[in-house]
Amino acid sequence: MPKFKPHKGLKKRVTVSAKKKVRFKKSFAGHLMSGTPGRHCQRLRKKNDFKGRLNDSALRALGV
Repeated sequence: MPKFKPHKGLKKRVTVSAKKKVRFKKSFAGHLMSGTPGRHCQRLRKKNDFKGRLNDSALRALGV
């Protein structure tokens, strides 16, 4: 049986919590935020979780 290698691109972009939830940073928050409302910027600063089967497949890709 071959060894399982983690997906390096996904590993750089997400973190796994203690309860096996895969958390990621929201997109569209890198630059050019001066014209964006402040509440929108606050929402973009929060981390988000993968839901359901997407979380399971991400954990499998990470080798956790």
